[in-house]
Amino acid sequence: MNGPSDNFDEMRDPAGAVRPAYAGYAQWFDEQDRGWLRRKDREAENVFRRTGITFNVYSEQEAEERLIPFDMVPRIVSAGEWRKLTKGIEQRVRALNAFIHDLYHRQEIIRAGRVPERLLRNNEAWLPEMVGFTPPGGVYTHIVGIDLVRTGPNDFFVLEDNARTPSGVSYMLENRETMMAMFPELFTRVGVETVSDYPRKLARSLAACAPPKCEGKPRVAVLTPGIYNSAYYEHAFLADQMGAELVEGGDLRVIDGRVAMRTTGGYVPVDVLYRRVDDDFLDPLSFNPDSMLGVPGIMDVYRSGGITIANAPGTGIADDKAIYSFMPEIVEFYTGEKPLLPNVETFRCADPDSLKYVLDNLAELVVKEVHGSGGYGMLVGPTATRREIALFRRKLEAKPENYIAQPTLALSTCPVFTRKGLSPRHVDLRPFVLVSPDGVEITPGGLTRVALKKGSLVVNSSQGGGTKDTWVLKD
Repeated sequence: MNGPSDNFDEMRDPAGAVRPAYAGYAQWFDEQDRGWLRRKDREAENVFRRTGITFNVYSEQEAEERLIPFDMVPRIVSAGEWRKLTKGIEQRVRALNAFIHDLYHRQEIIRAGRVPERLLRNNEAWLPEMVGFTPPGGVYTHIVGIDLVRTGPNDFFVLEDNARTPSGVSYMLENRETMMAMFPELFTRVGVETVSDYPRKLARSLAACAPPKCEGKPRVAVLTPGIYNSAYYEHAFLADQMGAELVEGGDLRVIDGRVAMRTTGGYVPVDVLYRRVDDDFLDPLSFNPDSMLGVPGIMDVYRSGGITIANAPGTGIADDKAIYSFMPEIVEFYTGEKPLLPNVETFRCADPDSLKYVLDNLAELVVKEVHGSGGYGMLVGPTATRREIALFRRKLEAKPENYIAQPTLALSTCPVFTRKGLSPRHVDLRPFVLVSPDGVEITPGGLTRVALKKGSLVVNSSQGGGTKDTWVLKD
């Protein structure tokens, strides 16, 4: 497998010279005392520990809470690079929204033969309850996270789309706050676009999607599964930053055709519910009857214009990795344009020829479950043992339609701070996108995830990855 030396280094060119985007930072870094930097590195860890910035890891034995490792060297993107990225991200998000609307209405893309109907059949993410219904403002994907990887100076690819309930934005905000507290003078020397107004923009964007029955200023609430959820810290953080109520299913009930939340002054209607609960648990009357996390009857209120649910139920179909493989066709079908951001080459194992190729080349490929997420249920061929490959081969042969495969990408690297100085590690990037009837807004930054183990390509926090502050430079 390619080591970091064979990959595009975002800070230095092949001759070792610092690239223009990193010039201001590199000059500042070289002026600093190494012992002071090491103390700052420990200080950052203590800040995260005090603030309680943790996530849960679900193992086969039990769930445990861990600190997300934070690396204090920022990932820096130039203003020009960011402009190109935002054009591609906006095109993709608009296409995703149009695609989801089409799937729950006339299904023109299926009639045109561009996407096979089998992708909807037996797909748990596709909800019959959404057929023929258009959410308030026509917005399905209010908050989207687009995972990007870089392989060269001008080569960015979309690794996956997160249209259901993308997480990680609280880490983007806390990373920046930590960096500004630790190195205030650095931000006076280097002009960096702000990300701290994201919660205000999120609140404004959600309020713009208020339902027909909303009267006066829209009331926004965040629905969390509760303190044992892996992203609970983020739910509480965003509710607090937005000035919204944090609620659990037990705090809500349907009263007079509206979803109302319990307050000290009685029940008051909620207009927009930013839900961080999966579709299946949202309404025990419509979906999983055993769910204690949702609100009985919320889907009836939703369909009658009494509440906005963000993201809309049924958007998870766009997270499906088999659907992902059709995104170039989807973008072209709804925008009339070629995708500005390409997909990673993807082999659909449901196709016999692709399956044969994948089985013949398992040791070179990354194989993912169609409905999987978080780095679970995948095979990274170049780092897998013979036994792991043999086990995966049997899974593929038994249910090929459950998997897609991709080549192992030469992911770009960014430096991380180590005891011996700066050292390259592989990274990806998740920019966060807000969609409302007023337009598409992309926060200038995002969550950079970094594979902290040397040579590792797995950046997921659940698999030992960390995070970095992401700087988009001002012009």
